[in-house]
Amino acid sequence: MGLIQIEKMEFHSFHGCYREERIAGNQFLVDMEIETDLDKPSQTDKIEDALNYQKAYDIVKEQMEQKSHLLENVAGRILSGLYDSFGEIVHAKVKVSKMNPQMGGRMEKVSVTLSR
Repeated sequence: MGLIQIEKMEFHSFHGCYREERIAGNQFLVDMEIETDLDKPSQTDKIEDALNYQKAYDIVKEQMEQKSHLLENVAGRILSGLYDSFGEIVHAKVKVSKMNPQMGGRMEKVSVTLSR
């Protein structure tokens, strides 16, 4: 087994419960981990034997472009997209972070992590 990680993917997206968040948008970070068998690509050095990182990124990007009220919904859609596209996934984890959230106090970010 092995672990593929794509970390700190940055997006300007329009997720949030407040109308203003869905109009002006905010900065988001997404971290993703995919556990899968990496034995064959580690031996063959052939891209066709590996999980396609670009396709995984494209799934994240596509879901970040769709407006949602909740980070939980965004993370869940990303996980579903990964599992729908890659049958070889053993376990996956997605963390979606909203930077500088409007919560009435000063904070760096709020994050939701889902795994399946």
